[in-house]
Amino acid sequence: MSKITAAITAVGGYVPDFVLSNKVLETMVDTNDEWITTRTGIKERRILKEEGKGTSFLAIKAAENLISKRKIDPKDIELVIVATASPDMKAASTAAYTATQIGATNAFSYDLEAACSSFLFGMSTAAAYIESGRYKNVLLIGADKNSSFINYKDRATCIIFGDGAGAVLFEPNEEGLGLQDELLRSNGEGRAFLQATYGGSSYPITQEAFDENKHCVFQDGKTVFKNAVFNMADVAERILKRNNLTNDDVNWLAAHQANKRIIDATANRINLPEEKVLMNIEKYGNTTSATLPLLLYDYESQLKKGDTIIFAAFGGGFTWGSIYFKWAYNS
Repeated sequence: MSKITAAITAVGGYVPDFVLSNKVLETMVDTNDEWITTRTGIKERRILKEEGKGTSFLAIKAAENLISKRKIDPKDIELVIVATASPDMKAASTAAYTATQIGATNAFSYDLEAACSSFLFGMSTAAAYIESGRYKNVLLIGADKNSSFINYKDRATCIIFGDGAGAVLFEPNEEGLGLQDELLRSNGEGRAFLQATYGGSSYPITQEAFDENKHCVFQDGKTVFKNAVFNMADVAERILKRNNLTNDDVNWLAAHQANKRIIDATANRINLPEEKVLMNIEKYGNTTSATLPLLLYDYESQLKKGDTIIFAAFGGGFTWGSIYFKWAYNS
């Protein structure tokens, strides 16, 4: 009997209609298009503006897109994981609501949170369920409504983040395609440099904290940038060496879309030319858990069966990692 590997067999995506461009941000905060583009590579980001709609709305839309394209029966889905740093609410599971709304009534479900590494860690989790042989259809969704905790007077953060969602379906594969290897890491000392402090159990939200925007994202940009550049590039290089891969063996780099300079540094570390680097940061900004699946969504038509993809991400916590993956289908 062939070894079961976990392959992605379908991709879906969704971004809101409202476009927050650099030009619009110039009217909101002390910044300009050239400054943002030079430092981040971002030109615009999508924002979910409708009142009462949260991360689940984005997740549901991305999942429905996948289901429609793949023509699968939602009742065949056995597990729904929503990777997110911005769940709809405390306690109630965003994944449970998402699964019910898309008709995955036979699935169990839960949220997975590791900041910007959430989807990457979710890939490892979804693959493990498939490789166990106990499950055949696992839906992994990366979704975040970052605008819900961004201070649009703080130019250090408001220029970076956008809203969006992407979804992938994991199924068993007996051709050796799918997830090949992973290198995942975390360091809790890093949480002082990137966090949304108030609203969790250590610092419950108060009126004073809310008035001072302490529920919004805080980032020590220089420290985060330095750690992201080193760690994301380091794990990408190490996973290549561990699997005896050269840059010629790699078809694509799918790196977390936080900053173009970080993506470029990772590509340079493993000697990949620009044409092998998947990038859409200029359109969406940093959508946190959604960046990696949105890359697959945007570039799906260019991915070919057997292509080697190196995934890499870095997020708050700190969390980071890299996955060596072989694409399983032609779209």
